[in-house]
Amino acid sequence: MKPKVVVYKKMNAGVLDFLRETCEVVYFEGLNAENYRDFLDELKEARGLLGSGLAVDRELLDHAPQLEVVSNASVGYDNFDIPLLKERGIVATNTPGVLNETVADTILGLILATARRIPELDQFVKAGQWATVLPEEQFGVDVHHKVLGIIGMGGVGTAVAKRANLGFGMPILYHNRTRNEEAEKLYGATYCTLEELLAGSDYVCLMTPLNPETEKMIGKREFALMKKTGIFINASRGKVIDEAALIEALENKEILAAGLDVFAQEPVEPDNPLLSMKNVVTLPHVGSATSETRIKMARLAAENLIAGLRGGIPPNVIH
Repeated sequence: MKPKVVVYKKMNAGVLDFLRETCEVVYFEGLNAENYRDFLDELKEARGLLGSGLAVDRELLDHAPQLEVVSNASVGYDNFDIPLLKERGIVATNTPGVLNETVADTILGLILATARRIPELDQFVKAGQWATVLPEEQFGVDVHHKVLGIIGMGGVGTAVAKRANLGFGMPILYHNRTRNEEAEKLYGATYCTLEELLAGSDYVCLMTPLNPETEKMIGKREFALMKKTGIFINASRGKVIDEAALIEALENKEILAAGLDVFAQEPVEPDNPLLSMKNVVTLPHVGSATSETRIKMARLAAENLIAGLRGGIPPNVIH
């Protein structure tokens, strides 16, 4: 008998067919108030769970007594209660690696769009306001040869460093739990303390996972250490920063601008002050959002799930 698995997020048809070769698949294209009870009912006999974003906590796990593997189609896994999963002997997996290049593209796009004020000037032209030579107060700032500070030099951070250093001649400072010798050798990255990075960078790019140690790791003190001409980029998780402190730093002109793909509350609340700031570029958490990359992520998540259900070690176990 095929093991029963529940897929709770929109999934590529080819990946679903791949799963069905070895599993009985119950598919929810999305969860809502109308189908959530059915979802919980299906969990009672499920041995696998695949999706992303759903809180896999005690409340959910109590509805899934036979669960063996949970697979996130995402590199992040802050939605998992990892200690509880370990306690119950449930294997947890994610999908690192396959999204590194795509997310790095997004981050470079945020840097360029924020520095050169591209969204703001796009609206300026479309509103028919371009009547004379652009006034100097609407000029952007250079990206090339400016110092980029990367907080979190993992796979994505390394891909960003490559683009920035080789493509734009940007010196790289980085702060990480461990040294990244590859980035140092290939891209001239300099390992430093967080304080040194914040004070010495023209652009600060945050790329750390969200966990109890990193929640609100960037706050009032950290923004005060940045240059007044500094630009802050966050494409990790919204709760890694103190969003109120970021708003205050921008309002008080402690930093020049920000480019954000993530927010403390998602979808972002319409009255969030960040949305009304011309010097803030906002994206709807789309770092890995290309069809090609999302299919790769889904396929890897399915491979992780199947490997775990077969009793093997999945390619990407979360330790």
